[in-house]
Amino acid sequence: MYNTDLPTRAELPSTGKLLRSTLMAAVIAVALLITVVLPAEYAIDPTGAGRLLGLTEMGEIKTQLAEEAELDQANEEAAAVQASPSATPQESASDNQPTAAQQASDVEPEQVASLVPDQEMVQPEASVALAEALAAEEAASQATEEAATWGDEVSFTLTPGEGTEYKLTMEEGAVATFAWVSDGGPLNFDTHGDGNGNSISYEKGRGVPEDEGELEAAFTGNHGWFFRNRNDNDVTVVLRVGGDYGELNKVL
Repeated sequence: MYNTDLPTRAELPSTGKLLRSTLMAAVIAVALLITVVLPAEYAIDPTGAGRLLGLTEMGEIKTQLAEEAELDQANEEAAAVQASPSATPQESASDNQPTAAQQASDVEPEQVASLVPDQEMVQPEASVALAEALAAEEAASQATEEAATWGDEVSFTLTPGEGTEYKLTMEEGAVATFAWVSDGGPLNFDTHGDGNGNSISYEKGRGVPEDEGELEAAFTGNHGWFFRNRNDNDVTVVLRVGGDYGELNKVL
């Protein structure tokens, strides 16, 4: 058997070296917390490094999913409390009211005849055709004006559980108009912006079928919408934008 030689006092690290190593490890840990952990987990990016590394987007998605899960649970609990097997007083009262078909059956033939307009009051066919032509011309003019108002229009389909994001490049103080509508069910959305280390949330919605309005950029950067489909079927979305902006880009 061999005995291992014990280190001498001179070979042991001094107290100063231990303190410097501990301090260096603490600094590295804090740097990783600020540049990696906070952006990736909580979308907090005070230095802007997380945005450059693509970690802030990951944190925003995690935060959005967590908020949606909380809202789902709260709505399920509220629905369970409000559910009741007994009929409400309004439902009982409505049972005693005659239906539209019953009311119609009670009308006498003479009364029905009095409701039919005289032939002399019917517009001539020429007047009807002229009115239809004017209405078609007005509708075409309105469609042309609407097309000139919007600078970009995109249509996309989200499968159940899928999310996507579209953003406008905007200067600080610029104002863009927007309108979007979903076909197939309502959507969850988050209108927000980011850029140059800044981030802001303008509006969030849950179970919204459509929205329109103006978006004013709080700072120079990217501003737009995150959409998520929480339905059990595909949903098609049409997004129209106009006003003062640079480009409309798909982020996710």
